[in-house]
Amino acid sequence: MEFHDGPFVLALFDDPTYSPGSADNLRAYGREYSFAVGCQPNSKYGVSCQGPDQPTYSCILLAAAGATRVNSKSAVIVGERCFVAIGDVICSLTLPELSLLWTRRVDSATCFGVYYLPSHSCLVSHGELEIACLNLAGHVVWSAGGKDIFSEGFRLTAEYIEAIDFNHEVYHFDIATGHHLP
Repeated sequence: MEFHDGPFVLALFDDPTYSPGSADNLRAYGREYSFAVGCQPNSKYGVSCQGPDQPTYSCILLAAAGATRVNSKSAVIVGERCFVAIGDVICSLTLPELSLLWTRRVDSATCFGVYYLPSHSCLVSHGELEIACLNLAGHVVWSAGGKDIFSEGFRLTAEYIEAIDFNHEVYHFDIATGHHLP
């Protein structure tokens, strides 16, 4: 899946056969970043980026927790950085070099997607168990949960974040504070 913003073309793809440290991998990457501390990764994203008149850079991202697959909400580009949701984390990479700036665990289980809200200059994580708001430096501003998993709907408005849980209960979270709105 390709993500475009300004001069950068970022490609994200699942690479389920990648094995850390193996010489038998089908693809070679410039860098390997593992967020699967002490366990086998179950989410493996190949990443490549090219800027104008520059070489193509690449890396592999490895994560554990709830397995994720690349989708249209797996990454956002903001300026010369990209933010990727994989497993239970969001990470920040420089563009086009794909150097790791930070990684942050944003959900107890799985992060379904990451969104950028330019009006609030923040990132929003749609997690299975938690909705989180992060600043661009990777600090969690707030995190909020519900009674069940947030699997039945998610949308952003100018005023709030709407998440619907497995039991179809609707939650509205204030973007600035994370408080539940009536």
